[in-house]
Amino acid sequence: MAEQKAPQMQATLGLTGLTSNAMALIAPGAFLWLTFFIQASTGVAGQPSTAPAMWLGIFVSLLLCLATAVAYAEISKLYPGTGSSYYYAEQAMLSHDNSFKYARISKFIVGWGSHLYYWVYPGVMVATTGIFVGYMVGFLYPNFMSGSNPGPIFMMLVAVAFSFFVAWIASKGAGASTAVNLAINIVQISALVVFSVLALGYRANHPSGTVGFNYDGQTLSTYSYQFATNPKDGSVMRDASGTPLPLLDSAGKPVPFVVTYPTTDSSGNFLTHPNAASVIGVHKVSYVFIQATVAILILVGFESVTSMGGEAKNPTKHIPIAVIASLLIQGLVCYLFEYFCANYFLNSGYTMQSATGSAAPIGDMMIMVGDWLLGPGHGKYFMEVEALTVFLALIGTTLSCMNTGARVTYAMGKDEEVPEHFGMLHAKSLSPRRAIWTLASISAVLGCIALTLVFGDASAPTDATIAALPHGLLSSFGYPSHNTLAALPNSLLAITLTSNFGTFILYALSCFLCIVAFHKRPDYNPVKHLLIPGFGLLANLTCMAFYLIGPAFSLGTSKEPLLALGISVAWGIYGAIYFLKSSKKKGKSVLLTSKQAVS
Repeated sequence: MAEQKAPQMQATLGLTGLTSNAMALIAPGAFLWLTFFIQASTGVAGQPSTAPAMWLGIFVSLLLCLATAVAYAEISKLYPGTGSSYYYAEQAMLSHDNSFKYARISKFIVGWGSHLYYWVYPGVMVATTGIFVGYMVGFLYPNFMSGSNPGPIFMMLVAVAFSFFVAWIASKGAGASTAVNLAINIVQISALVVFSVLALGYRANHPSGTVGFNYDGQTLSTYSYQFATNPKDGSVMRDASGTPLPLLDSAGKPVPFVVTYPTTDSSGNFLTHPNAASVIGVHKVSYVFIQATVAILILVGFESVTSMGGEAKNPTKHIPIAVIASLLIQGLVCYLFEYFCANYFLNSGYTMQSATGSAAPIGDMMIMVGDWLLGPGHGKYFMEVEALTVFLALIGTTLSCMNTGARVTYAMGKDEEVPEHFGMLHAKSLSPRRAIWTLASISAVLGCIALTLVFGDASAPTDATIAALPHGLLSSFGYPSHNTLAALPNSLLAITLTSNFGTFILYALSCFLCIVAFHKRPDYNPVKHLLIPGFGLLANLTCMAFYLIGPAFSLGTSKEPLLALGISVAWGIYGAIYFLKSSKKKGKSVLLTSKQAVS
């Protein structure tokens, strides 16, 4: 009787499929909506926001990622296979007689560190999906849910359901995932261009002193008049339905709202960019670095395709192209354009402070530009259509990351560096289903944790806003007082920075591996194999160091990066203990005595 072979991955993906999978994880159509809120609120409550340097922070992160992408592209030419940097670590060390003994421990360190990124990142995605759905439900049913401040319990339920829904798609195999990602890429980029052009057009057609729209975050609507405010506390006065009352002139008529572009308010809080140069300006060097440590979230993913070497038809040729192309298309073209337009759009009718207090600033902006394009009251239809494309992009980016993370776990399972059942493929779909469903469970838990204090720290709503929330378990439970929320860390930012710290670890190690792999090879190029990955290595290490430097010098937020650093250290300590115990139990030596010792 013939021996039955274990299921193996099939080479079915060409250049288009590989690039689509990498592009889906970067997903600019989703991240502009999702992370503008995080970036707008990055700072310490009571201190100026770092948001003025948002665009340049993204540009710095892009340079870091491009250097890392070159390293990934070059090393993937040498070692095509499943496992990405985990696999590269072993091969790079084995390629030299004086470093082969470190092959196993290097591979484990890279694989374990990459899990801090690949296992936490989907949790961030399902959490932001919960916020997104909460905003949409609040928009459609304002008496049930506040769109600007959705209920944490409701968002958690959405996060759990979304996590397992995406895992179900991923379990169907790479072919199904690729088809979904290709369609989503086309839709989201098209929608992104439309919004960005309209945001730019609104600014161009509303110079300072012209009549425009005044946005109200409670009713999620625009108005053509100035709002009447309470002389005691400055809060907006409203009628019984919650609609803002107009400020009346001496004749008893509503005062038209006039658009202006103030830089800051009386407390020094950043409001708008007075000109285009301000959008791309430095403002403060520390602001740029703080924004860069957050912005890395929107750019990671280009390396995801390197984990699919076992499913690529021509991995040595197509994977390097897919790595660079995905980052250039999504990062260099899409992100820099869309973030410029969104920041340039800010005006007195919708300031950066408005964005800080909203669950979906881009959704608010879409309503405003939609009202301008289609007429007052009709912007909601434009926003709803755009929101559908964002939801599709969310599916794509979470799906791509789950596929990548599961394949790294699968590679470690095959090597018995993690429990062996992770290294098994489903006989029909040829996907690592056990790793996928485990990752879905972890993502659901992390998503819920990220949503517990999503409006903590600098994004804490006022007591008046909290009091105005629809009352109910799904809509208002989890909102203590403003002072309590302001004193607590922002849970979403903390989990996001944890994922980003894992990214910096993985990218720094990958740049180092590229230098090692090409050292003394006949095809060695000092620019591609030393200078560029060397820059990437230093840039990633600098961003990692800023998690300590920033809080030590009171630069930006403090609680969240230190919390993220603590989680990362705990994960590293646990990994070291697990590795040593597992090695002893299985009789494996930490340092190899010969190259033949590799399984």
